[in-house]
Amino acid sequence: MKFNIFNRNVTKTVNHEGAKAYTLAPEMELYAAVVTTMLNDSSYEKADQRLARIQELVDKVDPVFVAKLAVYVREQLYLRSAPVVLLGELAKVHNGDGLVGKAVGRTVQRPDEITELLAYYQLTNQRTAAKKLNRISKQMQKGLSVAFNKFDEYQFAKYNRDTAVKLRDALFLVHPKAKDEAQQTLFNKIVTGTLETPYTWETELSALGQNAFATELEKRAAVRAKWKELIDSGRLGYMAALRNLRNILEAGVSGVHIEKVCTLLANEKAVRNAKQMPFRFLSAYRELKTLSFGHVPMLLEALEDAVYASVANLRGFDYSTSVVVACDVSGSMRQAVSPKSKVMLYDIGLLLGMLLQAKCRNVLSGMFGDRWKTVTLPSRHVLANVDEFYRREGEVGYSTNGYLVIDDLIKQRYKADKVMLFTDTQLWDSRTANHSQSNTLSAKWTMYKTLFPDARLYLFDLAGYGNVPLRIEPNDVYLIAGWSDKVFDVLQALEEGQTTLSTIEQIVL
Repeated sequence: MKFNIFNRNVTKTVNHEGAKAYTLAPEMELYAAVVTTMLNDSSYEKADQRLARIQELVDKVDPVFVAKLAVYVREQLYLRSAPVVLLGELAKVHNGDGLVGKAVGRTVQRPDEITELLAYYQLTNQRTAAKKLNRISKQMQKGLSVAFNKFDEYQFAKYNRDTAVKLRDALFLVHPKAKDEAQQTLFNKIVTGTLETPYTWETELSALGQNAFATELEKRAAVRAKWKELIDSGRLGYMAALRNLRNILEAGVSGVHIEKVCTLLANEKAVRNAKQMPFRFLSAYRELKTLSFGHVPMLLEALEDAVYASVANLRGFDYSTSVVVACDVSGSMRQAVSPKSKVMLYDIGLLLGMLLQAKCRNVLSGMFGDRWKTVTLPSRHVLANVDEFYRREGEVGYSTNGYLVIDDLIKQRYKADKVMLFTDTQLWDSRTANHSQSNTLSAKWTMYKTLFPDARLYLFDLAGYGNVPLRIEPNDVYLIAGWSDKVFDVLQALEEGQTTLSTIEQIVL
């Protein structure tokens, strides 16, 4: 199957700033919409509007593409809400040939995703009767049955939560066939609520909190001893360590234990296995910088090693390849990725830009708003560079004059092999009235290509609003979307002559 869709049904439109833009083919729009959202409000689109747009797009594209996209965003981008929506919608519009069952069985990676998928299925099918989940799709049932056979007692117990749809409910609904007697015993424990409490930092500290201590000093000593035990056990997970750096420092553990945490954080294999979005490292880095502990510098360095390791395999940027990295710092990029997060689209753009700079040997980096300004920084310290950009962003204002990046390259006769823009794609000309057609990214790129015909332009779409400032593919223009370091795998595929969606296309269900 080939998703040869880039120049199909592409029409002119206007973006959210009223400037000229182009629509995307449904497959590209769906891809961009799901890889750039946690289904929260954004600057130009409410969460329910994004959800409705995704639902409409699922109806417009090939079901096989939807199934493969669900697998891709879960396995490669580590997103959880987006694949639930895709699978739930796919089950509504497609059934009968095993596609839904295969996609569900492969995409569900945690026990709580079984219950989340059923809760979405219940909601999206508007079930309101007493038995809200009766008559579930047979393919959905088969896929969830496969998922039930993936997990052990520790995993089931860890994610056995008191939600609207519980694991016990799901078990009765799906009726998975146990693969052996031991698994049947496990299923029975889910029914009777007798799963063994797992050993995690949450359960251990929660149990500690039930104890009575004579003094606050005694309590602090117990907490410190528990964190030391967790670190020494080797069972403190990567994400748990990343989320609890403040707590570990405040507990007052020894330098030896901090060293062990640093070793875990910086380990390349652990980084790959942890499957963390790069902005998680940035969140931890910024929180640490607010703390006054002597061990903070070594932890900051470990985080730098960790985020650098996330792009260790990026290829194709040697000393002869000239690269321009331009980061959008406009007002619309100041949107948090979720209500509980302090990380904004702005931060993700800067972080991905600095990750790319770290792997280049001939790179010009900068930021654009009302103006375009180059910023020269060392390549190795990615997180420190993001903070330096963050400190200086007010120097260029808050509009989205992306065309100024190319305009400056033209004026300087600067030969770039690759120009990378990290943006929400809502570009416009704030300097002249009525959005001058000569001051657009499209017009400037056409001019630049007359000077340097082999140059390539990459738009890294961080918002997924469904439109772009110039046509994709003609004139060596390419669109990549997402918040993960995996966007660089797509970049690599494009460098090798494939398409943006090749990685999705190649998935075998």
